[in-house]
Amino acid sequence: MKPTALWLIRHALVEESARAVLYGSTDVPLCETTLLDQAPMYAALAARLPRPAHWGCTPLSRTRRTAEAIFRAGYPAQPLEVVPGLIEQSMGDWHGTPRQELPAKLTERAHPFWPLSGTEIPPGGESMAHVITRAGEALEQIAAAHRGEDVVIVSHGGAIRAAIAHALSISATNALHLSVHNLGLTRLERENTGWRVVCMNELPGY
Repeated sequence: MKPTALWLIRHALVEESARAVLYGSTDVPLCETTLLDQAPMYAALAARLPRPAHWGCTPLSRTRRTAEAIFRAGYPAQPLEVVPGLIEQSMGDWHGTPRQELPAKLTERAHPFWPLSGTEIPPGGESMAHVITRAGEALEQIAAAHRGEDVVIVSHGGAIRAAIAHALSISATNALHLSVHNLGLTRLERENTGWRVVCMNELPGY
């Protein structure tokens, strides 16, 4: 049997005002200008992604809208299963905090490449370590439900980092060294022997 292949796409760029704060798992809109400017990237994704495939997105509108943009660019429209386990990291009470104000709230030293450490737990939120556990459970459920098939999921930077961390069995601290680009394509495969990372941040049209 061929391996189960997960094609993970990070959603399109969110609007500029949202980028100034920790938006985490809140439902912020996409940048409309970027949606238009990046039309060739959606067309390239539509041509690159496997057919047939099962499709999914998270409960947040930015992932659904990104999937719909790929459909408009030429991929036949598909039902979108909602996958809560691959939603972005929750910042809890810190949602909406301007980035420059965050250091005063931290109880641990920030990661060199992320505003929080891998184990910092925002009040009412979750750490990256929690996200890795959650995303890993989601990946295993998807792989069990779609053995030998292709599954495309539009997700988030933090959740895709977590999925890669699960596949590689690396820590939250190491996972935060990964940079996941908007519209970047990450491909994971599940075989009987476990997971492997086939590619990360493949950028359509480049």
